[in-house]
Amino acid sequence: MSDETNTSAAGADTAAQAQFTIQKIYVKDLSFEAPGAPMVFNEQGNPDLNLNLGQKVGKLADDIYEVVLSINLTCKLGDKTVYIVELEQAGIFGLFGFDERNLDFMLGTYCPNVLFPYARQLVSDLIQAGGFPPFFLQPINFEAIYAESLRRRAEQLKAGSVAAPAAGNA
Repeated sequence: MSDETNTSAAGADTAAQAQFTIQKIYVKDLSFEAPGAPMVFNEQGNPDLNLNLGQKVGKLADDIYEVVLSINLTCKLGDKTVYIVELEQAGIFGLFGFDERNLDFMLGTYCPNVLFPYARQLVSDLIQAGGFPPFFLQPINFEAIYAESLRRRAEQLKAGSVAAPAAGNA
């Protein structure tokens, strides 16, 4: 009984030692284009918005990671491009004492959630500074995106393990 208590206490100590720090939040790359301006300001119609979201994680040092949230937003009116916003919002994060699974979760969900409000504000400000009505990115469920990426990784591993024996037999 005392062994179970000690194991639980050790597990609690490990969890208590995990630390997350934000070291820096910055804009890594930024571009705004309004190729049809000023003629596009007179155009009427419903704009078609296309949003692409991406994420990159790089290890800078032991327990120090750079997470880059990339946003590419294109607004079109018919066949004319109204504006294009390309943004890489980045952060440097310290993640100390996390096991591999929790580290992956933190980098895939928590860090992008920290970066998103900065990116959202910057995109809105750029569009408005370009002479267009403000556009507010809707909240993004990074947990669902992370879960989908885990599902895809599992499928790739399964496909790889199924394909590997077949290749070995050939």
